[in-house]
Parts: sequence; C-alpha cells; structure tokens
Amino acid sequence: MKKYVVAKISKNIPRSLVLLIDLSIVAVNFIFSYFILNEFSSDLDLMKPFIQLPYVIVITLISFITLGSYKGVIRHTGLRDTISIYSSVSLLALLLLIANYIIIKFDYSPIYVLTISNIIVLFLLNTIALITSRFLFKFVFKSLLKRSLDTVNVIVYGAGELGTIVYSTLEKENTQRSKVRCFIDDDPRKRGNKIDRIDIHSNAHVDKEYVESREIKEVIIAIKNLSQAKLLEISDKFLAMGLKVKMVPPVANWVGSDLQLNQIKEINIEDLLNRTPIQIENPLIEKEVSGKVILVTGAAGSIGSEIVRQLTNYKCKEVVLVDQAESCLYDVEQDLKRKQKTNLTCYVSDVRDKGMMNKIFMTHQPNIVFHAAAYKHVPLMEANPYEAVKINIGGTKIIADFSCKYNVDKFVMVSTDKAVNPTNVMGATKRVAEMYIGSKNKIGNCTKFITTRFGNVLGSNGSVIPLFKRQIAEGGPITLTHPDITRYFMTIPEACQLVIEAGSMGCGGEIFIFDMGKSVRIMDLAKRMIKLSGLEYPSDIDIKITGLRPGEKLYEELLNDGENTLPTHHNKIMISKSEDFDYEEKIKCIEFLIKENNPEDFLSVVSNIKKIVPEFISNNSIFENLDKK
Repeated sequence: MKKYVVAKISKNIPRSLVLLIDLSIVAVNFIFSYFILNEFSSDLDLMKPFIQLPYVIVITLISFITLGSYKGVIRHTGLRDTISIYSSVSLLALLLLIANYIIIKFDYSPIYVLTISNIIVLFLLNTIALITSRFLFKFVFKSLLKRSLDTVNVIVYGAGELGTIVYSTLEKENTQRSKVRCFIDDDPRKRGNKIDRIDIHSNAHVDKEYVESREIKEVIIAIKNLSQAKLLEISDKFLAMGLKVKMVPPVANWVGSDLQLNQIKEINIEDLLNRTPIQIENPLIEKEVSGKVILVTGAAGSIGSEIVRQLTNYKCKEVVLVDQAESCLYDVEQDLKRKQKTNLTCYVSDVRDKGMMNKIFMTHQPNIVFHAAAYKHVPLMEANPYEAVKINIGGTKIIADFSCKYNVDKFVMVSTDKAVNPTNVMGATKRVAEMYIGSKNKIGNCTKFITTRFGNVLGSNGSVIPLFKRQIAEGGPITLTHPDITRYFMTIPEACQLVIEAGSMGCGGEIFIFDMGKSVRIMDLAKRMIKLSGLEYPSDIDIKITGLRPGEKLYEELLNDGENTLPTHHNKIMISKSEDFDYEEKIKCIEFLIKENNPEDFLSVVSNIKKIVPEFISNNSIFENLDKK
C-alpha cells in the first residue's frame, strides 16, 4: 500500500496545470493590488481591473512561456527555479511598462494603461506568491511522501563539509526516509554544536544504550582521507552494535559532481583488510605498450582478464587472448566488445599445445607476453602433481621458449607468494617456473624475463572471501582450516597494475614483489564477514575448524631463504635479489622433470621437484616421507 501511495504522489504535475495555477495567482494578485493601492476602500470600483485583467493575463502568458518558469519539477524547487520565477515576473513588469509606453504614444485605449504603482505592487505580490506557492507545495509533497515511507534512523559520522552534503542528500531523497539522529565528529571544537538543530557528539558519547534508545539502524561514514586503522575502529564498534555501516565514495566517483543516495554503499570486507590500496601512476607504461602486440595467456582467469582490461585502456596495436576455458573467454571477449574494444584476437587453446602456440607466435609476432596461465588450487595440485608439472612448469617452458624463438621483448610471469619456501606442490611448481625463466634470462640473449610475485587476490576464483560469502548465505558454518592462519591480500586491479608495471620497468631477471602491509588473520576476517551480513558469531553463524589441508601453510612469505630486496622508484614495490645457482644445470634438471613427469608415479614426480627446489618441505602431505629420506 505504501509503495502505491509513493507511486501516486511521485508523478509530476502536468506543465499546463502549473501554468494555469501561475496565471490564476497573477490574476488574484492583480485584483488584490487594486485593494492595496486604494487602502481596501469599500468604494473601490472593480470594473476597471476586471477589464484590464485579460490584457494582463495575455502579457503574463507571453512572459512565462518565453522564460519557461512553469517547466520546473515543483517538488524539487531550488535556487534555479526561484531565479526563473523572479526573471519571469520581472519580464512581466517590463512588458507592462513597454505596453504602457506604446498605448500612450499611439493613443490607443487608455483604459489599459496601468499606473507605475500598480505595476510595482503587482511585481512584489507575484514574486512573493509564486515563489511561496512553489515551496509550500514542495513542503506538502515531502510531508505526504515521508508519511508513506518507513523511517530509517541514521548516524552521520563526520560533521564537516562531506557530512553536511550527506545530510542534504538524505533530506531531498524521495525513495527512502532517512532521519539523521546525530552527527559524530572527532574534532572537540565541533562537539556540542548543532547542524540544522541536530546534535554533534563525540564517538564515546554514542554507545549501545544511545543507539537502542533512538532505534538507530545505520551509520554513514562521511570523512575524507580516512585511514584504514580508523575505518576499522569505526566499523568494528558499530557492527558489534548490529548497525549497518555505509561509506560515502570519493568525490571523484560522484555522478555529475553531486552525491546520490544510491552511491552510499554498505561497507564490504575488502574495505576492512587494514591495508592502504596501492596506486601506480607511471606514464612510462603507455610508452611501453603503445603500438605493441601483447599476448596474454590465461586471459579468461581473474588475473589474466583484468590484465587484458587494463591493457585495452592503452593504445596497444593488438591484444591476443589465449585460454582453454571457452565460456569464460567468450564472456571476456563480449564484455570488451561492449566497451568498443576491437583490437582483440581470442584463441581457445592450451599453452601446452606446442603446435598451436607456435602458430600464434608466428602469426602475431608479440612484443610483450604476460603469462598468467597456471593451476593455482593448493589441495587439488597436491593430489594431482602430474598436472601441476604439465601446466605450471611445462606450459611456462613452452611459452618462454617461443618468446625467445620469436624475439619477444619482454616475458612477464605471474607467480605467487606460495612459491616462497614452498610447502606444497602448487607453490613448488611455480618456484620451478620462476627458476626456469630466471635461467633463460641469464643464458639467453634476447627476451627479458620478469617475475611478479604477490599474495592472495580478493574476489579471484577460489579465493576465501567468495567461499565465506557462500557459506554465510547457506546458513553456515564457515569452514576454517586453522584459527591462527594468516594471509596477505590485494585486489585484482592492484595485482594487475603490478604485473603491467613490472613489464614496463623490468630489465630482465627481476622478481617484483609488493609491500602488502600486514598479513590478515583469517579468523578475524571470517568474524567481520559475519557481522557485515547482519548476523552474530557464533549464535547465528559458527566457524568450524577443519584442520590444515595438504600442503597448506599457517602463514605465507614473500621472500625465499637467501633472497633480499632492492628498492624501486615506487615505495610499495621491491625487487627480490635471487640467490645464484648453476643456470644451465638447473635448466637440464627442469627439462628432465618435464620429460619424466609420470601420471603413474606421483612420488617420483614430487621427488624430482624437491631436487630442483631444496627448500620445498612438504607440510601435512603424503609427500612428507620424501623429506625424511
């Protein structure tokens, strides 16, 4: 019923009706002006004003139609509408003065001549009455609309300029009735003051009792340049009270420079990872990729597809996409075509297919290769080391070898922090791939081989956050392998910025890593996600400890034993200085591993990996016995 009422009163009044009402107001004002000028005398002769009225209405119609003062949406009347009405009333007075001059000069009917006093009084009455009528209607409309809507009591955290903008946005919104009960501000000079009769309190003053007594449901954070630590503090406090926590987006993201209610979004878990997002602005990237042919393997995956999207923002000659996942590759292609990205060529193919890879390299002659094709799921690769070797090592070798054969300028490989002192097959195979391209860089004489290494990527396929969201939606429990497990996190765009940046600044042989801030305790992450869902731990959603999976670490590292770092021009990016080894001998061992990769003898496969990566010590795995031997 309330939705029906809102729909009924939300319809715009026809412009013709607005014009008719305005003309009626002018007509009444014109008659009333005679009463004012004659001091409300009872002997007033009304014959003359009624004869003049049609003449005045015609001139009024001309002035209002000329300036269109009746076209504004009355329920949204603001300063511009007020100026429009004032201009129309002024034009009416001017036209009446001009008409007076013409009538007198050419000796037309003198009965239509209005006195200067009459025109001035009419001007004042029209200005007051027309503007007042607009705002009166607006007030009535707002009152009726708000009665038809459910009220949501909110707190605005921030009493500065951004906080007042949020308040104004909530007040003028017609689809939701949000009542601001108070402002919170950390500036002691603002506490005790009011904004439009609404109190400004300190954070400490607003406790659970305050929230419950005023039935507050939401907190909107309206602070510019808010630190991650402060955001975490605010959200933890109010989420614990059962409130929804929302954030105002950066001003640069506002539509048409105005804040809209639908832009104020609920805070998400990515905002609460206690790390500052990394921004890379390097003009050399455009110079590096402009006019070049770029090949991206694994182009349908989370990382590969974002690399492609970012590359298409530059003036690449062509971007070649390779992936064996047909449906996902099709989705990426269609998404880019919708955005008018036409310099694309897609291949449904496996990087282990030498014949097809040779054809792609020979046909397109790429200048830069971004190699993102890999198997990445730790438990699956622990159970399938044969496949891990085939794709993570064998596939990398094929693409790297063709890069040398066809004189590719740069080869950039996407690696993982699980390659550091690996405890599982997946991480170990990625470490072997790092060693192979590092060796190729040393003994080759053309392609520059570069590695990027980073932690867990938020929102990528198989990452922990989508899993937890699904488990919460299903009613729980959330499954966690260990209460003390920690991980580094970064967003997909950040990860891909790193990869593209590495391609522009790398000279060959480097392993680029990010300063990813503090690692995140996954137990804390799970609890925050439960709170963000409006539920309580453990009463609504429990967390079940399942034990570490085969090959899984409690914590991840970004540097191998024997590695140290060198700084770069960006304070968040470092270069790992790898330990030296016999590169030609390492390549022979890797080629032997690929040749002897046996689907019937996993122990032999993993044993050969351990010979190449001596720091590979299996954890919680059937391959632990190989370390004892």
